[in-house]
Amino acid sequence: MHEMMDMKKISLAAALLFFLACNSDGGYKPAADAQEAAQEFVRASLDGNYDKASYYLYHDSAQVNEMLLNKWRTDYGGWSQEDKVGHKNANIIVITTETLADSSLNYVFSNSYRKDTTTIHVIKANGNWLVDLKDIH
Repeated sequence: MHEMMDMKKISLAAALLFFLACNSDGGYKPAADAQEAAQEFVRASLDGNYDKASYYLYHDSAQVNEMLLNKWRTDYGGWSQEDKVGHKNANIIVITTETLADSSLNYVFSNSYRKDTTTIHVIKANGNWLVDLKDIH
């Protein structure tokens, strides 16, 4: 009887590990709205978490967004440790948001480490709010 309980525990643990390994979204949840998608993307980028940033990225057919994000990832890899920590500790400063249509938003922001103002475009594609870097300013 004791062996049967141990086998059930082992089977349950194996099934749980299999489920977690097959979870391809990294455990991230879809954004509830355009502003949340922008915030999640920007925070992930500041933290150097490009897997998470990619989750909130619009994957266009020409793969332009992926190329741009990969360039950001490469640039981040060349930063000093001081710059990486500075970005990770930075606060997002939302300057303005501009709703362009029911399914798109311009999100203008800066951060407390670097004061550069950036605008990203967020769109609703296939029912999900995602960042489209092709229109970055």
